[in-house]
Amino acid sequence: MYFRDKLLEKIRCLERLRYLESKQGIMGEIEGDYEVKSAIERNSQITIDAINIGEMVISKEEGTRPPETYRELLLELGNLGIIPRELVVELSKMAGFRNVLVHQYEEADPLRLLEFIKFKLDDLRAFTQYVRSYLSRDRGSSV
Repeated sequence: MYFRDKLLEKIRCLERLRYLESKQGIMGEIEGDYEVKSAIERNSQITIDAINIGEMVISKEEGTRPPETYRELLLELGNLGIIPRELVVELSKMAGFRNVLVHQYEEADPLRLLEFIKFKLDDLRAFTQYVRSYLSRDRGSSV
C-alpha cells in the first residue's frame, strides 16, 4: 500500500499543472510581482520534481536500482518502453531548467518561466499518462 500511496502523491504533484496553466497570460505579473513569480517558480519545480516517480517505478516494478540523475532516469524509462524516446528528449531538457530553479544557478528568467508554462506542460501531462498506463498494464488496477 505504501508504494501506491507514494505514486498517488507524486501524481498529485504533477497535477499542479492546472495551477501553472492558469498563469499562461500573465507576463506583466511575473515581471512585476515577486509573489506570483515565486509561486510559479515553486510550482514549476515541484511539477518537474515529480518526474522522480520514475525512480519508484524502476526500483519497485522492474527490480533494479534507480538511476542517479534525472537524465539517466528518463533514458532508462525510455529503454524500458515506459515513455517514448521523443518524450525522453523533451523531459531531459526540463532537468536543466529544474536545476536552475532548485539550485538558483541564476535568477529564473520570467520569459523562460512563461515558455515553460506555454510549451512544456503537455510533455509533463503525457509523462503522467504514460506512467499511469504502465502501472495499470497487466496489474489490473489503475493509478
